[in-house]
Amino acid sequence: MTVPRRDKILISVDGSDQALNAVRYAASIIDPQRFDVVLLHVLTRVPESFLDLQKMPSYHYRIVSIDSWEQQQETIIGTFMEKAREILFDKGFSPEKVCVKIHERNLGISRDVAAEAQNDYQAVIVGRKGMGDLKDFVLGGIANRIVELSPIPVWIIGGAAAPRKVLVCMDKSEGAMGAVKHFGRTLGKKGAGEIVLLHVVLGFSGFRKFVRDVFGSEGDQSAVENIEKELNAAAKALEPSFESAMEELAFAGVDPSLVSRKIVYGTNCANTIIEEAEKGGFDTIIVGRRGISRVEEFVMGRVSSKVIQLAKDMAVWVVS
Repeated sequence: MTVPRRDKILISVDGSDQALNAVRYAASIIDPQRFDVVLLHVLTRVPESFLDLQKMPSYHYRIVSIDSWEQQQETIIGTFMEKAREILFDKGFSPEKVCVKIHERNLGISRDVAAEAQNDYQAVIVGRKGMGDLKDFVLGGIANRIVELSPIPVWIIGGAAAPRKVLVCMDKSEGAMGAVKHFGRTLGKKGAGEIVLLHVVLGFSGFRKFVRDVFGSEGDQSAVENIEKELNAAAKALEPSFESAMEELAFAGVDPSLVSRKIVYGTNCANTIIEEAEKGGFDTIIVGRRGISRVEEFVMGRVSSKVIQLAKDMAVWVVS
């Protein structure tokens, strides 16, 4: 009898409270019957150049014993791993399906995580904030870099986000549909709360028309009519993509009654996505990283980066 192949999720952790929230988020959405979880910590030891300072009398009194510091870090991450494992066990993961990996930094934390991500994982998950006082240090220095380097989807978890309400950003690109498929495959039949497929209609010509109509002689009614025409045209153009997304989610086992679609008008894609997420109380935003052309891939990359920067207390999935 053939044993079904299990998928793997990689969670990069640093011992921080935010990393523990990332584990909680993963445990709440990942099906323990389908996925194995690997908890990865890249151990950062003190550089040899700093070790030499211990031997210098002028610096000796200024620094704490480096050996003691390293032992303390190992204790912290050991305690963290036990807490993380317990969170996963409480959600139905068996001990043999949760693996702990701790290895010393080689190429750098972000590159080491990205290298591990190439070993047949479905996604890599990382907390937005790290252990330091600089709250967004990990985002700027590590998590955002992992997004750039990783060959697989990256989930950046901010705050105490949970997948209760999910906003999936849509357009006509393969990248957007890839994001829908990834979400469906990951979610499966485990279930989530409300899921909204969102498309933002952009265009400076449309915005200029809006301003002209609002302040022109025809007044507000004309502006509203023109906006409705543009929204209706956008809805018609996106209808095949919306239908495909609905079918994909239904095929993955998502309850169709939980899924709706929405088109909004905006002049900045990332800002409009965040406004909709905040207004609707969404905790998760899913965005594709690739468009149809190289130019669109560049634009999509800029949008996803901006969304990550603005969505401080949400989870953002960036799907390649």
